[in-house]
Amino acid sequence: MDNSSIIILAIVIIVAVFGVYLFVYRSDMKGIKKEEKTPPYDKALQLQAYERLVILTERIALRNLVARVPPGDMKAIAYQALLVENIKQEYDYNLSQQLYVSAQAWQAVSSLKEQNIFILHQLMNTLPPDASGLGLGKRVLDLLEADPKTSLHVVVLDALKFEAKKVMS
Repeated sequence: MDNSSIIILAIVIIVAVFGVYLFVYRSDMKGIKKEEKTPPYDKALQLQAYERLVILTERIALRNLVARVPPGDMKAIAYQALLVENIKQEYDYNLSQQLYVSAQAWQAVSSLKEQNIFILHQLMNTLPPDASGLGLGKRVLDLLEADPKTSLHVVVLDALKFEAKKVMS
């Protein structure tokens, strides 16, 4: 073998080794980047999120909402707007919790929010235009007493408790 053949063979070997090194190095780096991109789902954070959602569920439950936000001497339309705004603010305050809980748990909470707003709108439509806020509050409580299954509140709480127990085990 002459010197030029040896040099060419050495260059080919060096390029091949360099290519294999780059392939292996890039594969390792991709694995590291994937690990860095995946947020650490710590059980403590997940449990805290479920706790926050239980509090949210309790705070936007219609019975608790009417008890916590008194109508004063407001008209029903103003009281309805206040209740809806209160539900939306509570929900918005807890939006980040969806990062730590299951999609089903978050959907349950979102459905409760939407259902409660819908019920408030429907009840408002059954009242005369000059009705008082107290009348709307009474109508909400009457509806819940007539049919406790009207609200998803208990179902959502049960779902959140079930999910939290899965995290703990």
